[in-house]
Amino acid sequence: MADLKGRTVFITGSGGVLGSTYVRRMLAEGARVVASDLKGDRADALVERHGADENFRFYDLDVGDEAGVEEIFKRIQGDGWEPNVVLNNAAITGEMLMGKGKSFPDFADTTVEDFEKTLRTNLTGAFMIARQMDRDIVGKYPATLINVASMYALNGAHHGIYEGMPFKNFSAYGVTKAGIHGLTVWLAGYWADRQATVNTIAPGAVFNGHSDEFQSRVSELIMAGRMGKPDEIADVMLFLASEASGYMTGQLVNVDGGFSAW
Repeated sequence: MADLKGRTVFITGSGGVLGSTYVRRMLAEGARVVASDLKGDRADALVERHGADENFRFYDLDVGDEAGVEEIFKRIQGDGWEPNVVLNNAAITGEMLMGKGKSFPDFADTTVEDFEKTLRTNLTGAFMIARQMDRDIVGKYPATLINVASMYALNGAHHGIYEGMPFKNFSAYGVTKAGIHGLTVWLAGYWADRQATVNTIAPGAVFNGHSDEFQSRVSELIMAGRMGKPDEIADVMLFLASEASGYMTGQLVNVDGGFSAW
């Protein structure tokens, strides 16, 4: 069902724990993969791992940079590839901020600047990628957009599990991830007569080097009793990126071990 031969997949935010897993798994399923991320160690690691694969290409991209987004598909098409699957995966997360040594202020001390920076990357960036698809891809050939949300898109955060942890759940994250699905359902109808489908995947708590204490706390909130593995999220992403999901559009698919079903 997840055969991706004939699919050319463009992924934003490809260097993170999930993005890099999507790259690896999609290449293994026969897709051409166009990865993108900010310049830096994550991008370098992707190129080092996959650069010799003829089905892999990398483009540096900040999804918050409007000029860069407006050129990305022209760059890819100019090099001879036509993306027909797009993953809006780039996001500022708590783990990313922790890795950069950023602090997590109380809500009352959150600055408008920090809130809007997250909004710019997580939601405005996704809008700009979709808008550029509308300009350069949609209607020219069948296309698929997959927007990546979170278990916190439609569910409130359990703030107690973050007490004493080096990272926190922050307001802008949940707000932007809720907006992601709003973008999905709007676009699904707008593109319906142009052979384009749009769906949202909402990953749950994915293990990424978390402490035993945090794993224990969050696992109590999950029916499966544990955090997810990156490949378990990728399993569902492969289906959504394949032709097998062709009759799905406007849907939100929770992959969260039952967190959202309590």
